[in-house]
Amino acid sequence: MHKTILIVDDEESICLSLKGAFSDEGYDVLTASSGEECLSLLEEELPDLILLDIWLPGIDGIETLKQIKSKYHHIPVIMISGHGTVESAVTCTKLGAFDFIEKPLSLDKVFLLVSNALEIVRLEEENRLLRDKFRQDYELHGTSRAITELKEMIQIIAPTNAWILIMGENGTGKELVARSVHRQSRRASKPFIEVNCAAIPEELIESELFGHEKGAFTGATSKKRGKFDLANEGTIFLDEVADMSQRAQAKILRILQEKKFERVGGARIIETDVRVLAATNKDLEHEMEEGRFRQDLFYRLNVIPLIVPPLRKRKRDIPLLAKRFAREFSIKEGITEKQITNDALKVLMKHDWPGNVRELKNIIERLVIITPSDSIGAQDIPPLIKERPDEGESDNQSLSNSYHSEKKKFEKDFIERKLEEYDWNVSKTAEAIGIERSNLHKKIKQYSLDEGKKDPSH
Repeated sequence: MHKTILIVDDEESICLSLKGAFSDEGYDVLTASSGEECLSLLEEELPDLILLDIWLPGIDGIETLKQIKSKYHHIPVIMISGHGTVESAVTCTKLGAFDFIEKPLSLDKVFLLVSNALEIVRLEEENRLLRDKFRQDYELHGTSRAITELKEMIQIIAPTNAWILIMGENGTGKELVARSVHRQSRRASKPFIEVNCAAIPEELIESELFGHEKGAFTGATSKKRGKFDLANEGTIFLDEVADMSQRAQAKILRILQEKKFERVGGARIIETDVRVLAATNKDLEHEMEEGRFRQDLFYRLNVIPLIVPPLRKRKRDIPLLAKRFAREFSIKEGITEKQITNDALKVLMKHDWPGNVRELKNIIERLVIITPSDSIGAQDIPPLIKERPDEGESDNQSLSNSYHSEKKKFEKDFIERKLEEYDWNVSKTAEAIGIERSNLHKKIKQYSLDEGKKDPSH
């Protein structure tokens, strides 16, 4: 698609000359002889670039530039002047002009400026698309009450500087929550540095977190900046924070308290300003009782707790997530988008997903790759392994073929389905299935369904 250039100059010879030159180079060219004509033309056409003379009859080029930038700020404007001064060039630049060129015009210089301006616009658009894709990749998806409430809480706390402890099972999306908090914070333009505390060997964690000086230990052949240094003015995300050693926990506590640190092997004090987000899949209160996690560090990190719900507590999101993953993996594989049938979705909805969203994503990727047809049906889904006993089922009833456990499973699924149907309104659900509201409350608690309730007073 050809780029369009608008030339605004009251000298007809310049308009004709530039129009001919740019047309020969493959551009579509529009012309206007005044600021008023330029602004009127912009109501009908949106060029990719404007060449604008400063000296025009009626409103001059500087006033025209002001009005262009107020409405069409994304269009690059190159100013032309036969009587250029430093003052006018500075004025135009402050108003948003891409560049300033003097008459008599050198076609080579004009072509170079136009080419540079259009390339910068292209790069900015590319960056915008990448940012949008990044945002989508790290977006929390779902419309269930549990996920909606989580997103609402993130909107409230993200703009603050409060430290947050994110808790949830493996695969629930704790990193997505952390990135969402950062993206909506006042630090969004600054670094987001992730530290997987479980993946770093104990003997290297201090070097990873705080950096080291050259020669600090065997193999330290050069100075290295640590994660806290890299995250300065931004956000640091301590993932699986409960897997740090006691020594590393003490070091972390010190830096959180004093907001300064020393590199390994160094003596210089480095100050840092970071927002700390931490995540864990463990019960930290139990870890403290067992002496594996420092109590003072827990209270330092746990300013605002966020709990990411497991997928079995937000089953209404499964169809949305499954379809989204199918679309993404189809695009990734360069194939026609695989559709998921309603029968297949019903199968997916019945599974408890012990691996949560990560498990669902892996299953969908596998199905997109191995399913030969353009649609994924119930018959295409492999047996889904249940790694967690049915909720509400005691150890001595864990056999799936026992009458009592099957009865409990049916009751749990039936109640959960009816609660979903009546939008978690306990009163309406109790009336619909013919039991007392108090009994339904007991059943909800028994099967750990109460996290999905809309309002305990219902």
